[in-house]
Amino acid sequence: MALERARAEGTDVRMVVVGDDCAFTKPGKAGRRGICGTILIHKVAGALAEAGASLDEIEKKAMAAAKVMGTLGLSLSPCSIPGSKPSFQLAEDEMELGLGIHGEAGVRRMKMLPADKAVETMLKHMTDPSSASHLSLTPGSSVVLVVNNLGGLSCLELGIVAGAAVHCLENQGIRIARALVGSFMTAMEMAGVSLTLMLVDEELLRLIDAKTMAMAWPNILAGPATTRREEVPAPVEPPRKPEDETGTGLSMARVERVLQRVCSTLLNMKEKLNELDRGAGDGDCGHTHAQAAQAIQEWMRSRPPPAAPAQLLSSLADVVLAQMGGSSGVLYGLFLTAAGQSLRGRSDSAAWADAMDAGIEAMQRYGGAAPGDRTMLDSLFAAGQALHSLRSPGADPVQVLAAAVQSAEAAAEATRHMEAGAGRASYVHSSRLEQPDAGAVAVAAVLGAVLEGMRDPLGTQ
Repeated sequence: MALERARAEGTDVRMVVVGDDCAFTKPGKAGRRGICGTILIHKVAGALAEAGASLDEIEKKAMAAAKVMGTLGLSLSPCSIPGSKPSFQLAEDEMELGLGIHGEAGVRRMKMLPADKAVETMLKHMTDPSSASHLSLTPGSSVVLVVNNLGGLSCLELGIVAGAAVHCLENQGIRIARALVGSFMTAMEMAGVSLTLMLVDEELLRLIDAKTMAMAWPNILAGPATTRREEVPAPVEPPRKPEDETGTGLSMARVERVLQRVCSTLLNMKEKLNELDRGAGDGDCGHTHAQAAQAIQEWMRSRPPPAAPAQLLSSLADVVLAQMGGSSGVLYGLFLTAAGQSLRGRSDSAAWADAMDAGIEAMQRYGGAAPGDRTMLDSLFAAGQALHSLRSPGADPVQVLAAAVQSAEAAAEATRHMEAGAGRASYVHSSRLEQPDAGAVAVAAVLGAVLEGMRDPLGTQ
């Protein structure tokens, strides 16, 4: 989203995607996760920028560095999002291999092992040539090793793991050019560790060694301490363009009623969505949707929402991008931004069908999901197909919306029987996915609330 907005303002911006997870033996549609190795890319790109390298050079070298590293996590326990239950369950004698950094379950569960055997298992999995996500290591290779605390390990335990990793690698003839040990990318209070290996040459090593003011980085450059905060000016809403003033056929009261229905519905579903999300993600779907609802309510109290379709959706995009959080916030922001652009200068019923299609296309382009991948897109796509009836002359918008809600609800329920092809659920074994996708259920509920708001007689509570 930042990339698109910056480019729209004429700024030259590049995007480097990091996928360093070595957990998966078979390639998936969603690709490899970006986990603790990401911090090394931050370090390399930052050091290059500090040295005055061009944007082209930074992009090229960051992408090259991202291709020569791998990470794998191991944990003795799940984590708990504040106010929520643990994301998965482990017996006292079990360990979870290949988990993510948001509390997702891993790819393999095994009996407890001593530290040296556990590290040996991790390194063997990371470098197994038969695995699609392995890191190729040969005797004589020079690496940077990152031993990362996932949040709940003591310094003593972390040191034991680090010592085991160094011993195991050196026995294989691997040269450890640098070993970084600490809490670099944590998963709340998870009692676990991740190992990252990056193949390095002298240039990469120089960039890793470059001085930094980052407080948690080992051997930081001493600098002046400060608690002063820069005041950030409040955003100024751009002036409305003439084409944005086109009416929707909806009164201001109707727009407010619809938004209030959506917000109350999401707030009431908070715990249900969290519960659905625990089996497939990090258990915070309800929290993020509730945050969005509260932010929209606060926004409505501060100013009346615009009635012009394009400006309404654009303003809602700004709210969810700033306040919702998570990947859902970005996806909703992309959807609303693209849908709002499609509505510029239009107020006919068919325009809403076109806006739905535009929003879905933006989500697919950046999110990589497709219908059938067990995501929020399943509900949106089903509703979008039903909304195509708005393009027929004489179509009743409320009746068409009612049909779209039914389609979305059916599609959300159908995700119960799907194997996830995108999103965090795609990293969880299909046998654990017993409930409908939380995002798809949330989308269907939002559309249902819009329908209720459209049908609700004004003047009633």
